[in-house]
Amino acid sequence: MTATISPRKASSPMGRWDHWRLTLSNALIVTRRELLDSFRDWRIMAPIFILTLGFPALSQFGANLMLNFVTQYGAELIGERTIPFLLMIVGFFPISLSLVIALETFVGEKERRSLEPLLATPLTNLELYIGKTLAAMLPPLLASYTGMAIYLGSLLLGELAWRPQPMLIVQIVLLTTAQALLMVTGAVVVSSQTTSTRAANLLASFIIVPVSLLIILESIIMFGAPDADSPRGIFALWVILAGLLLGTVLFMRIGTRMFNREELLSTALDAINLRWIVRTFWCYFRGGRDGGLLAWYRGTVFPAVRRLRGAALVVLIAAAGTFVAGWGIGTYSTLRLPPETAASREALAANFSMWYELGAQPGTILLAVWQNSRVLLAATLLAVVSFGVMAVVLAIAPFGILGWVAAQFGALGLDPAIFLAAVAPHSLVEIPAILLATAAALRMGACITDRPPAGRSIGEHWLAAMADTAVVGIGLVLPLLVMAAALEVYVTPAAVRLLLGG
Repeated sequence: MTATISPRKASSPMGRWDHWRLTLSNALIVTRRELLDSFRDWRIMAPIFILTLGFPALSQFGANLMLNFVTQYGAELIGERTIPFLLMIVGFFPISLSLVIALETFVGEKERRSLEPLLATPLTNLELYIGKTLAAMLPPLLASYTGMAIYLGSLLLGELAWRPQPMLIVQIVLLTTAQALLMVTGAVVVSSQTTSTRAANLLASFIIVPVSLLIILESIIMFGAPDADSPRGIFALWVILAGLLLGTVLFMRIGTRMFNREELLSTALDAINLRWIVRTFWCYFRGGRDGGLLAWYRGTVFPAVRRLRGAALVVLIAAAGTFVAGWGIGTYSTLRLPPETAASREALAANFSMWYELGAQPGTILLAVWQNSRVLLAATLLAVVSFGVMAVVLAIAPFGILGWVAAQFGALGLDPAIFLAAVAPHSLVEIPAILLATAAALRMGACITDRPPAGRSIGEHWLAAMADTAVVGIGLVLPLLVMAAALEVYVTPAAVRLLLGG
């Protein structure tokens, strides 16, 4: 960065909207100067220019080749469904360069020793962060739009005469934009937290690999979605777009909260100190109190549960919403069970006969505990790499199935007491265990987006949340799962059998 920066400052108290206008105005100063530097560097602009003009022609050649090939076998539909994927790829290759530019934003300036003058300006952390993010994203994104416009024009006006639903084009453009936002905001976070370009490039794999897998998923959806020709677009792509925007907001939140000018100037390597990690985790897990198991529960387990109140409320609302959604889906006539399923109580009793036999096999309790434990453990591990989101998704899915089953009892005219008998005895214990485990995983995954308490580093803050997860899991969730399994094996089948008379 070579230009002089003269940001505007507020001369009097102003409203929130005026404050944001001032922030954006100052951020654009950084953006303009970064863009001028980028446009002067042929090593940045040449790849963007080549990808912008080269890939549309290559994709056009590939689309014609594939369509001609599949037409020989009467499979024109396969060729037509591939065209949107190629359009998305034409847009993706230029924005992949934004990742390279964004990774270099802070750590590159640190290595070129040009970071100190920038940090000495009166710009706020947020203004610097937004300005750098926009500068990294705009050139590749404009190149992406240009490439897609060229390729789309050749599809519409060329030999293929492609006539897609306009909303599908809108979805592809929005997805390309959202992917660029996600990659750039994530890469800027990486760039601000690493001490060398080499480390930033290696950590970039945690961004580019998930995004690449996501593009493969989008291509599969475009190819096989039943609503691929819908004028309202493909529903699954709207869901993915919402997820990308949520991820972008989370990265923005992380970037602005973790941005620290003093740490940016540090050149010390981030060494791994296993002894400190183990000692810190054990300190939080143990709670720092002596006095045996009862004191551990009173001084560590119950306080950890109190810290989960906010996350537990989120999980509870999500589970209730999923149950209602499952109920609503189950009311559609095309998605109901056939009426003969509930022809007689004898038939229902026969369907439950295998379940009745569970009580004769005590080993089933261990299997039930293992099944529930590994699902919750998988949700916890996924929470680490998804800011807690995947933990909630995985844990609330059974509630949707439960809502659908409940709807079948109403639709088939069955006695609701049978449903309660089949669910209530063990669920009264199992559901609190699921809520506690999921809330702990959500808090652990999302704690990186919070500002750590005073005197505590980000790493220590995360270790404390991880210790809380282990404390709740071992102290409460596991005993509750054992109780729920025993009730599910011995009590629930007996209650259903009593009602059905099987």
